[in-house]
Amino acid sequence: MEIGAMLDELREKALKDRNIWQELMDTRKAEQPLAAFCAKCRELGYQIYEMDLITAGEEFYATMRRSTNGGGENSPKLAGEDDFYELFFASLEEHI
Repeated sequence: MEIGAMLDELREKALKDRNIWQELMDTRKAEQPLAAFCAKCRELGYQIYEMDLITAGEEFYATMRRSTNGGGENSPKLAGEDDFYELFFASLEEHI
């Protein structure tokens, strides 16, 4: 399963289970939040590692960028669109 699909599934679990939601939110308070988040994901059964999470967002954004505006370098950068980690938490925070 790819990172995006795992995050979607995890998001749905967290929205249904307040304990999982809170555990994931608590990782943001850790000294190394990305590492804590990935460790919690693995604990919950999702094999997500820091570098995989970072590159997945970048690869997704690069693919999206190539498919629009002829893929030219003049395509505007959309702030945060390549950061699956931040997008994941933004979607959780919508449902506080």
